[in-house]
Amino acid sequence: MLIVEVKNGETIDRALRRYKRKFISTGLLKELRNRKDFKKKSVVKRHEKLAAVYKEKRRREME
Repeated sequence: MLIVEVKNGETIDRALRRYKRKFISTGLLKELRNRKDFKKKSVVKRHEKLAAVYKEKRRREME
């Protein structure tokens, strides 16, 4: 459970922004989406490999 204390004089909007940042950094939503349906390990590995190739290609283009 995430707890964000509102500091003295802090607006609710700012506290919500801190909460959202904390929520995203925990990776909870990503994990829930991954658990929604089962994926075989081979499919997950293939996806990770393709993502790594894509990132490497993009990194080399930037140079």
